[in-house]
Amino acid sequence: MATPVLQVSNLTTRFRTDRGDVTAVDDVSFDVGRGETLAIVGESGSGKSVTSMSVLRLIPSPPGRIEQGQILFEGTDLLQLDEADMRKIRGNRIAMIFQDSMSSLNPSITVGKQIAEPIRLHRGVSWREAYQEAEELLRLVQIPDAKGRLSAYPHQFSGGMRQRAMIAMALACRPTLIIADEPTTALDVTVQAQILDLLKELTRKAQTSMILITHDMGVVARYADRVAVMYGGRIVEQGTARAVFKQASHPYTRGLLASVPRIDSDPSQPLPAIGGMPPDLSALPAGCAFAPRCASVLSECKSRRPALTDMGSGHFNACFAS
Repeated sequence: MATPVLQVSNLTTRFRTDRGDVTAVDDVSFDVGRGETLAIVGESGSGKSVTSMSVLRLIPSPPGRIEQGQILFEGTDLLQLDEADMRKIRGNRIAMIFQDSMSSLNPSITVGKQIAEPIRLHRGVSWREAYQEAEELLRLVQIPDAKGRLSAYPHQFSGGMRQRAMIAMALACRPTLIIADEPTTALDVTVQAQILDLLKELTRKAQTSMILITHDMGVVARYADRVAVMYGGRIVEQGTARAVFKQASHPYTRGLLASVPRIDSDPSQPLPAIGGMPPDLSALPAGCAFAPRCASVLSECKSRRPALTDMGSGHFNACFAS
C-alpha cells in the first residue's frame, strides 16, 4: 500500500479557559491517501475544525496548544518545523478553504490580487505571470468574465462566486492536500451541489487529496471515499464510506444517518433526532462522551472510555454496545 499523504497520530489539542483546560481534540489518529477524500463529520463542537487547524498549526497560542501527537505530511512531521518552514507549506502544499468566504477574503484587496499573491510568493513568478494564472484559475472555477473579475472586490461577488474564488486560491499553487472546512455552509442547496461537484472534479483531475469537514451525511455519501465520525473531540467510528453507511456500528453514527431525509420517507412524519445536547468539553463524563444521549448505553459505558477497535477491513468503532 502506498504511503499516505497525511498521517495524523495521537493528536491532542487543548485550550486554557476560565473554567480550566478544555480538550478539543483528544488522541485523534487518521490518514489520507493520495487522491483520496476523507470526510470528518460530526455536530458543531465535536472537534472537526480544531483538528484541521491543528494540522496547519493555526491554533492560537495562547490559549490553545497542541499537547501531543505526530502530523506527518509527505514524511515530514509538521509539529517539528519552525514557523518559517510552516509558511512554505501553508497555502502552497497544503491549502485550506474556510467556511465563511466573506471573512476569509480581505475586503480591501481585489480578488485577483488575493489569488495572484500566493502564486507569486510560493512559485517566484512575476506579478504579470501570477495575474495570468489567477485569470485561468477563475475561468477554471467557472466564474464568468474571468479577466474582468480580477479587479473586483469580494463584496462585488455573490456568495457562490466568493466560494469559487476561495477554491481558485486553494488550487493556485497546485497543493498536494486541500482542507475544506464546511465550504458550502452559507450557500443555498443548488449552489452547494455545484461547488462540491466542482471541487471534487478539480481534485480528481489533479489527484489532489482532500479533507472535507462537514455535518451533512448526504454530502459525505456523495463525495467521500472514507469517513471519520467525531464526537466530543474523539473519533468514534472510521472506515470507507460504503462500510460506514451500510454497516454503521456506533449509535452516534446511526443517529446521524437516521436524521438524513430520504426520498422514500413519509413526509408527514418528523425526522428522527438525537436526544440531548453535545457534551461540554470542559466537563466530559468519566466514560463514553455519548453515553448520556445513547439509547444502547451499558453500565460499562459510564465508567470508562471505549477504545477505537478494528472491526475488520479497516472499519473502526469505539463502542462497548456494538
